[in-house]
Amino acid sequence: MVWERLRVFAAVAEHGSVGAAAGALHITGPAVTQQIRKLERETHTRLVEPDGRGIRLTAAGHVLASSAARIATTVAEAERDLATIHGQIVGPLRIGVVASALRALLPDVLRTLTTEHPRLVPTVRDGEVVDLLPALRARDLDAVVLESWSHRPARIPPGVRVTTLVTEPVLLAVPSGHPVADRALARLDELTGEIWASCPDGTEAYEGLVQLLRALNVEPDVRYLAADFATQLRLVAAGLAVAAVPGIATDPPPEGVRFLPCEPALSRTLAVAVREQDDLPSLRALVDALRDAAAQLVPGRARIPSPGQR
Repeated sequence: MVWERLRVFAAVAEHGSVGAAAGALHITGPAVTQQIRKLERETHTRLVEPDGRGIRLTAAGHVLASSAARIATTVAEAERDLATIHGQIVGPLRIGVVASALRALLPDVLRTLTTEHPRLVPTVRDGEVVDLLPALRARDLDAVVLESWSHRPARIPPGVRVTTLVTEPVLLAVPSGHPVADRALARLDELTGEIWASCPDGTEAYEGLVQLLRALNVEPDVRYLAADFATQLRLVAAGLAVAAVPGIATDPPPEGVRFLPCEPALSRTLAVAVREQDDLPSLRALVDALRDAAAQLVPGRARIPSPGQR
């Protein structure tokens, strides 16, 4: 079996279609199909079969895909190790990131990295810290941009090194007609009987909010669970709920929503995590680019819209 064909097959297995694999590998769809057909002839095994307008892996295809994925990881690590010797910033860079940081930080960071280092190939996967950190330790990711809330600090596993990027205030979002909308400060212990929108159960944002409110003798009624803060704010604007959102999620401020500082004060920290033993030029470049982008968020200052924007 030729490595190039295994590499193409591994991409098809990972991305789920010929078109998506072709895009990831920067080749044409027919070239992907041709490599798969050659691999099937070499292995004397049918690896894919039609599935509607697309394809799916056969049982034999799943077996080979598992091996191909491990080989691809080994080759990628070898490329990065060699690049480290020469101080080159090349090869794949697999980044996991929480959704709000993906929207606020990653576009500028990715543009900087790919412009300055054209041989670097970053890929991005969004998710929750509870899933991303195990993937980092398992070497399925090279770096994770995570969040840690003041009342629910992220649990950092052994062997992981964390660099803080920015700490920002968490604000209470309420509909513009809410009884506390015109106050300068929202006392969380007075928010009894409110319906809340929050991130999914088990996330740092959800657990931090619930634990804090219960410590204040307020039992939260969390009816709407959405990982994306923009979706939570749409629910607030519709008058269906209130929400606790980090500063970067308030830009741009949605119409019909007011943001208030909280008492007790809440904050969220964004940080980047890598494995302690990894000291690759590509990771150093990523951390530097993330720091530069995070510096534009004005750390430590509340980003509360002006009265004309509320």
